[in-house]
Amino acid sequence: MSKSFARVVFAVTTAFFAVFFLWPVLQILKGGFIDADGHLTFAFLAAVLVNPLYLGGLRNSFLLAVATTALALLVALPLAFVFDRYRYPGKGLLASLVLIPMILPPFVGAIGIKQIFGQYGALNALLIAVGARPPGWTFDWFAVSQFWGVALVEALSLYPIIYLNAVAALANIDPAMEEAAENLGCTGLRRFWRITLPLMKPGLFAGGTIVFVWTFTELGVPLIFDYARVTSVQIYHGLKDIGDNPFPYALVVIMLASTVLIYALGKGLFGRDSYAMMAKATSTGGAKTLPPLRAWFCTALFAGVTLVAILPHLGVVLVAFSSSWHATVLPHHLTLDNFRMALGHDLTVSAIANSLKYASVSTVVDLVLGIAIAYVVVRTRLAGRQVLDFLAMLPLAVPGLVLAFGFLAMSQDGRLFAFLNPVDNPTTLLIIAYSVRRLPYVVRSAAAGFQQTSETLEEAAQNLGCPPLKAAIKVTLPLIMANLIAGGLLAFAFAMLEVSDSLVLAQKQVFYPVTKAIFELFQLLGDGRFLASALGVWAMVFLGVTITGMSLLLGKKLGAIFRV
Repeated sequence: MSKSFARVVFAVTTAFFAVFFLWPVLQILKGGFIDADGHLTFAFLAAVLVNPLYLGGLRNSFLLAVATTALALLVALPLAFVFDRYRYPGKGLLASLVLIPMILPPFVGAIGIKQIFGQYGALNALLIAVGARPPGWTFDWFAVSQFWGVALVEALSLYPIIYLNAVAALANIDPAMEEAAENLGCTGLRRFWRITLPLMKPGLFAGGTIVFVWTFTELGVPLIFDYARVTSVQIYHGLKDIGDNPFPYALVVIMLASTVLIYALGKGLFGRDSYAMMAKATSTGGAKTLPPLRAWFCTALFAGVTLVAILPHLGVVLVAFSSSWHATVLPHHLTLDNFRMALGHDLTVSAIANSLKYASVSTVVDLVLGIAIAYVVVRTRLAGRQVLDFLAMLPLAVPGLVLAFGFLAMSQDGRLFAFLNPVDNPTTLLIIAYSVRRLPYVVRSAAAGFQQTSETLEEAAQNLGCPPLKAAIKVTLPLIMANLIAGGLLAFAFAMLEVSDSLVLAQKQVFYPVTKAIFELFQLLGDGRFLASALGVWAMVFLGVTITGMSLLLGKKLGAIFRV
């Protein structure tokens, strides 16, 4: 029974990924290498590789991903180390607050950060108010370097992913190994560099990979900052000529090849090492109590990072509550009208309903497939189960924009899946896209639950006459319910706030999800940015409740969901 079930899961999952993951990617490859006569050609690829505009976009995207990952790592690594090793005032509260950036999509945060650091923003008004600059003085801080503006906003939004992985990695390190190094004279920074950091490499690679790929293909933040010199924006603007222009296809081919190559190199350099360690109970390790001055320094470190990280959120909240905010430190007037208008706007009411529908159905699909895949990978000895695990994790290494473009390509008129064309109705494609993109979180969470639950409980049920599959459903699933709820909540929340698929596939207002509605509202003249911010605050509250729930359910194990 168990083997039959495993084979069915393997066949269904392979077919699902073949049709809705590998096939869209193949369409991108085909569009970049097949000319109008159906012949193989490298002319499109060669034209992109010699075009200074496209090469500049690729270079900027790569450098932006490197800069963002480095900034996020510089923020996250010290925080994770301090959290794992020391006790300090407010530790529990600050550990929760440091995850606040996860409750806002980066491109929504860009709206708030522009209001604070823009030409007539709050910072300039503050400098004038304290006499540091003369009245009427203006300066656009991010216009000086749009590159670093985008990198900063991305890093402040994404560093919690590296932080969660780093905390999980540190929690799994046997303190006896560090104590042995200290007994041999390896102490302080040298011990961290030679012993602790190498043991953390797989976890840091997992978090860093997500941040790098996310930034390399991020579309929303560069659009909000009007930073068009990156590949994702060039592809997005090329969509209007998708039927005749082969260069967006060639660009996506290069983007996909770049992410896979970078991921493979990183996996080879940092992600392969695995160190077997004794249980932590064999050591006297644990968080240490610090002297008062040093303990308060740790508190100040967490509080300072949190304060800087929530600047985009504060900006969005203040814009949402204001009727006018121009050249002053705080808004002129506070009002609730934006929330009433946003929730009553023709664009937003349907968008909220659409997102709830898309995200709910995709989460159900993810839970069914994710639990089945995790069971086969962990509980069976089916030949090829590791291939199944690899397929389930692969969407984390493939850019969302690539998949969105692939879905668009495979559903064009005259293609095999033309009946899914999003121009008519994108509902099916959006649900599928959300499912594929967020399935890894459910698989990883369920697999962790199966690994942490003794198989002997199922064997005992089987000895009493319960079939293997029924034993897993009746015995194990209730025991790993916290993992399943956490993975499902994460899949649901991130599906609600998915950007790339939403911007590309939702082309009619009646089918807009929340993120597309926020983007369209922001571009409206007059009250557009106020309504967009009000809708963004709703998204913050929703995802904030979700992240809090996951933190309570999983604690330090929350970082395991983001592993690749």
